[in-house]
Amino acid sequence: MKQHAEHIKHTTFAIDVGYGNTKSAWAQGSEIAMNMFPSLAPLAPNTALNSFGGGVFKSRNVVTVEVDGARYQVGPDVSISGAHVHTGRSLSEDFAATSNYAALLAGALHYAGAREVERLVLGLPVHNTQKYAAHLKDRFAGTHDFGWGEIQIGNVLPLPQPLGTLISYIQQSGKQYDPDNAYLVIDVGYFTTDWVVARGYTVDDTRSGGVPGGAARVYQQVASLITADRGQPDAGIERIDKAIRESKPLVYFGEDLDIGPYLSEALAITQQPVKEIQTRVGRTDDLRAIILTGGGAQIYAPAIRAAFPLNVIHMMDAPCFANVRGFYAIGAARHANRKA
Repeated sequence: MKQHAEHIKHTTFAIDVGYGNTKSAWAQGSEIAMNMFPSLAPLAPNTALNSFGGGVFKSRNVVTVEVDGARYQVGPDVSISGAHVHTGRSLSEDFAATSNYAALLAGALHYAGAREVERLVLGLPVHNTQKYAAHLKDRFAGTHDFGWGEIQIGNVLPLPQPLGTLISYIQQSGKQYDPDNAYLVIDVGYFTTDWVVARGYTVDDTRSGGVPGGAARVYQQVASLITADRGQPDAGIERIDKAIRESKPLVYFGEDLDIGPYLSEALAITQQPVKEIQTRVGRTDDLRAIILTGGGAQIYAPAIRAAFPLNVIHMMDAPCFANVRGFYAIGAARHANRKA
C-alpha cells in the first residue's frame, strides 16, 4: 500500500489497541473519524505476489511497519490464516509491552496520515492499567520512525478501557444520565473482560476489575469442540471469529460447516468470567443500569442477563468503537480545559 506522505497534525488522537481489533478516533473537520483493523501483526513477507499480476490481482490493504529492527504487516486485509504461527496475534498479559502492540499502534497512525500528535490517548485492560501505564508513556512519547518518516508524539494518556464506554454513554444519554447513582460498565474484549462501577465521573475501585476471558475463549472452545467431533486439526479461531460475526458457515476442509451448535455448547464457558464480576461488584440494587460493550458483548450477553436478571441492561451501539470514541472525548476535553 502507498505510504502516507502528507503531514497531518492532530491535537488529540485516540487508539484502543485491543487483543481482537485496533480502533482509532480523530478529528476530521467537524466530524470524528474512526478506523478499525484486526490486531494481527505477522512478520512481513519478502515479496508482494499481487504486484506481478499486471493489475489483474488486487493489492491487499496493508502497510509494512518497522519496529525494533523487524518488519510487520498490519491493516484491514492482513492474513487471518496461520496468524498464531507467524506471531500475528498476541494473547499474553504483557501485550502492551510487545512489538506487536507497537506495530498495531503505528498502523493506526498511518491510516489516519498522522505525523504529529499532541496528545495520544490509549486504552489498557483494567487489571493491567497500573502495571503498564508508565511503560506506554515512556515508550510512545517522543519521535518515532516506523518506516515512512518521523512521527512526533507529545504526551501519552493511558486509560482503563471501560472508561471510554462510560464517557460515550454519558454523551449519548445527555440529560437522561443519572450522575447521582451508580452504573456498571462491562467491556467484553477479545482476551479480557473488564468492568467498572462508577457514580458520575467517580470510579469505585473496590467494585471494579478485570479478568482474562473474553471472546477468544469462546472461539477456542468452539475450535476444540469441532476437533473432538470431526477428529481433524483445530479450525483457526480467527476464521471462527469471522464466521460468527458474519453469521456464515465455516469453510472446513471444503465443507460449509454450521458452527451454530458448537457455539451454543461453547457459551457455557462465559459463565466463569461473569461470576467473577458478580463476586467483585456485590449487590446490584444500587445500579441505575448496566452498560454492555466490547467486541464480545453479544456473545456474553446471555450469561450477563442471566446473572443480573433484575437490572436494566443497555447494549452500546457499535460496541467495538465505544471505548475509543470516549477516549477521544476525554483527550479533547483535556485539551480544551488546558486552553481555557
